[in-house]
Amino acid sequence: MNTGELLSIEPLELNFPFELNKQISCSLQLSNKTDSYVAFKVKTTNPKKYCVRPNTGIVMPRSTCDVMVTMQAQREAPPDMQCKDKFLLQSVKTNDGVSPKDISADMFNKEAGHVVEECKLRVVYVSPPQPPSPVLEGSEEGSSPRGSISENGTLNGSDFTEVARGFTERPEALEKSSEARAHISRLTEEKNNAIQQNSKLRQELDLLKREGSKNRSGVSFVFVILIGLLGIIMGYLMKKT
Repeated sequence: MNTGELLSIEPLELNFPFELNKQISCSLQLSNKTDSYVAFKVKTTNPKKYCVRPNTGIVMPRSTCDVMVTMQAQREAPPDMQCKDKFLLQSVKTNDGVSPKDISADMFNKEAGHVVEECKLRVVYVSPPQPPSPVLEGSEEGSSPRGSISENGTLNGSDFTEVARGFTERPEALEKSSEARAHISRLTEEKNNAIQQNSKLRQELDLLKREGSKNRSGVSFVFVILIGLLGIIMGYLMKKT
């Protein structure tokens, strides 16, 4: 905090959590330490980059005033995150009852004999707050402890047991996986054999049906011939009688 005779300024550095393509604001608090009206004016070395509201004003006796400084969205980050921009806050005693509309540039003119108090403020870029890191599995309450390495670089006894158990369980899992694959292969082979046998049975059944139909047609033809011969013989015998 600046300990000037007229105004106390907090903070003395404008800290902006820098992010690309994003407007960022920072506030100043001006406290009037006197029993008089104090006029102030804020200047910057880079007026196109910053917006100050209000950039001029009146601080009532023993009261405070907040000033908001907004940095326009930046497309590029400065080298090493260093900023050379500066701000100058000027303050001067004025007549009681003065309003912000009555403030003029001549009030801050030292050559005109006015006692002007000045305070320089620098701009500092800070890293934006990082989001909280996700909680790793096993660090929550009630979860099983994970292996850890002691300060001397060796595994604790319980941790070594867990690691050894993991190595011994892996071959069993691989063996079960191999057995499952072999079983699936056998089932697939049996299924293919069953399909082939079913196809052969269907072919044999169709062949039997065709042969049966041929045999039935042959028997009926012979039967017709026999009936015809029997009719001829019966006719012949009847004529003789």
